[in-house]
Amino acid sequence: MTDAQPTQTEIPTDLADIPANPTNPPVPPGAFLLELVPVPVKDIDRAKAFYADRLGFNVDVDVRPADGVRFVQLTPPGSACSITLAEGVPSLDMPAGTLRGLHLVVSDIEEARAALIERGADVGPVEDLGGVYYARFADPDGNTWTLQHMPWRV
Repeated sequence: MTDAQPTQTEIPTDLADIPANPTNPPVPPGAFLLELVPVPVKDIDRAKAFYADRLGFNVDVDVRPADGVRFVQLTPPGSACSITLAEGVPSLDMPAGTLRGLHLVVSDIEEARAALIERGADVGPVEDLGGVYYARFADPDGNTWTLQHMPWRV
């Protein structure tokens, strides 16, 4: 933990006070957009370093809105879905290392695997499971991830 004072998150009372962001697409009627996945970890700083430094995720948010509460949000390159590392939020409390099989879809699995290995991640070999390719790895807490390549999506 750092000695920094908590960052206060201000929520505008008027929607007109929120600046327009053209990169945020509208939510179409009937859509259910998955945009944030909680990842249970023991040490947020260690996990943040792993996801940012080893995997190249962008650190979007690192706030402490109240004493004992912290949110770190990170986004994989090119993804519309982010992950959050949180503490002090009972509704997000899960045993560290229990998340299994999140998929990161890539256009070239050998290139993606090599890039992660070069950054220090321990990524398993590429497996061909009937024309879909996978390579697995875990974060420092044991949450598991899978690189997935579907050749027809390139």
